[in-house]
Amino acid sequence: MVSADYLPLLIQVALAAAIAVGVVMASQLLGQRFRPNRIKDTPYECGVPSDGSTHTRFAVKFYVTAMLFLLFDIEVVFLIPWTFVYRDFLANHIAILSPMLFFLGVLVLGLFYEFKKGALNWEK
Repeated sequence: MVSADYLPLLIQVALAAAIAVGVVMASQLLGQRFRPNRIKDTPYECGVPSDGSTHTRFAVKFYVTAMLFLLFDIEVVFLIPWTFVYRDFLANHIAILSPMLFFLGVLVLGLFYEFKKGALNWEK
């Protein structure tokens, strides 16, 4: 018998498996059928065959913006542990505010640098 502590986990695993199987089954039942007059590997988007090239090139600006987003997003994630241990540091008389402000200052300086260089300007 499953312990009552593991019952919510078991329910979540069962729901995840049911959703996964349901999505695959719906895709098989409702998805595009093979037609002999169509080429098998043609691109297909929203029920309409594509008109142009399917391998369009993205601008480098797109990748730079994505990398900057990831960089700043990952750095901001480092702020989350500080919020949990802030009271513990204060209780032990350990200064944590100055390192936090320094970290945020470096983030803000980096963001201003990117604005100045025009890395976030799409019209360029």
